[in-house]
Amino acid sequence: MCGVASGLEVFLRQPPAWVAGARLGLLSHPASVDRRYRHARELIAAHFPGQLVRLFSPQHGLGGEKQDNMVASPDGVDPCLGIPVVSLYGPRLAPSPETLADLDAVLVDLQDVGTRVYTYQATLAALMAAAGEAGVKVVVLDRPNPLGGVQVEGNLLKPAFASFVGPYPLPMRHGLTLGELARFYQGEYGLSCELEVIPAHGWRRGMYFDATGLPWVLPSPNLPTLEGALVYPGQVLLEGTNLSEGRGTTRPFEFFGAPFLEPRRLLAELDPPPAGVVFREVLFEPTFHKWQGQPCRGFQLHVTDRAAFRPYAATLALLRAVLRLYPDSFAWRQPPYEYDTQRLPFDLLTGDAAIRKGLEQGVTAAELEAAWQGELAHYLARRRPYLLYPE
Repeated sequence: MCGVASGLEVFLRQPPAWVAGARLGLLSHPASVDRRYRHARELIAAHFPGQLVRLFSPQHGLGGEKQDNMVASPDGVDPCLGIPVVSLYGPRLAPSPETLADLDAVLVDLQDVGTRVYTYQATLAALMAAAGEAGVKVVVLDRPNPLGGVQVEGNLLKPAFASFVGPYPLPMRHGLTLGELARFYQGEYGLSCELEVIPAHGWRRGMYFDATGLPWVLPSPNLPTLEGALVYPGQVLLEGTNLSEGRGTTRPFEFFGAPFLEPRRLLAELDPPPAGVVFREVLFEPTFHKWQGQPCRGFQLHVTDRAAFRPYAATLALLRAVLRLYPDSFAWRQPPYEYDTQRLPFDLLTGDAAIRKGLEQGVTAAELEAAWQGELAHYLARRRPYLLYPE
């Protein structure tokens, strides 16, 4: 195992000179821990007595207690430190000027999962924009991308489909850490706050999370395992359909299904089957969310070759097969979704309505992939100046 140190650990071990006497805010969640599972807010409060004056929470709440999308977190007071907690998911999606007015810097310690639609990066972008207007420094305590930083996949989001599940053009699997994303946002999209990134020490782009030696703490309620994170860049698309993505089970995003699916017939339709993954037939009853209490037939995805597996393409292939076999039972989810009341959730997730229209017309996943290779190559060239870690 490699001894990777998170940005949090580096920051506490070697605090920058500017921290002395600075009034600090902290944006964090349950996975904001060191290798001994101690939370960032308690560590920072202990290292810099009296300087941590406000906490900010992203989607799912400071404690990760809110299960689903569009379940707002209230403001509150942290029971351990007795300082205010400002929610950035609900009626307020960005810090208000008054919540930044008495701060010199906001520390950001969030475990991201390398997928464009994961909302923590949208919260970071909103914080950067607000901090720039308020003259407040943003400091990202960086963490490894659990999916590594080499492989990228998917079409780039079209600006017309910008939303809270994708504020800027990125591929679905972007291959950046949160700190690199902050640098990319600033350099490419003009978020002009004073930005500092504290890199994770010892991480290399080829590392998946289980090679880092860092503890896995679920970054959100429905990603309890690294295995779920591996399939998430594709299976998250099921949020835009009436298929269960496994919420309400012990394996969200790894499980998928619906009462009308016929697993063996569906598997036969996948010709050829996606590479690097085994579809194991399962029967499950969600305890909440879609198809609650109803038997759902489907599969669990078991990734057998991470280098060969393309999660986004795999789920697009699944959806094309479902559309062909069950045109009268399958449905696209209708708005609202992530505070957008007009556009189809699936289009927000893919970032381009052409993906949905292509599936409806029977276009294969391979044909869709071929169409986005040019823009993906352009993205790889654009992101190069913002990379912090070697391969």
